Amino acid sequence: EDARAHGEKVVFTNGCFDIIHAGHVGYLEQARQLGNRLVVAVNSDASVSKLKGPGRPINPQDRRMAVLAGLEAVDWVVCFDDDTPEDLLQVLKPDVLVKGGDYDKRGVVGWEIVESYGGQVKVLSFFDDCSTTAIVEKVLEKNRPK
Repeated sequence: EDARAHGEKVVFTNGCFDIIHAGHVGYLEQARQLGNRLVVAVNSDASVSKLKGPGRPINPQDRRMAVLAGLEAVDWVVCFDDDTPEDLLQVLKPDVLVKGGDYDKRGVVGWEIVESYGGQVKVLSFFDDCSTTAIVEKVLEKNRPK
């Protein structure tokens, strides 16, 4: 509300952000350029485990949130326990909802909510060769007995 009172555009994105890598940083910097303030909603530990399977997250939610909060592009970090951030979108009503991926905006969870009050939905491209799952698999592969 304070940001809007000062005429600032609020951008929202969400994800697990389990192991922060260059792709995350570049993506968040791009997202931040779409407005004045960037809110990053982080899946809780239970939510990540449900989405990604056993052994995930690698880093607990408080540490993931601390790393994100330390990035220059990020203004606010919030954690959510649901499968999707739809409840947060209903409350925060960001001006722009951003996701990284190679799909149509209708593939972005919550796009209908954001567009219903006049907000925008943007899909940013992924950075090549940057995937938390790929990083985890590479570490596990290097540590397997030969």
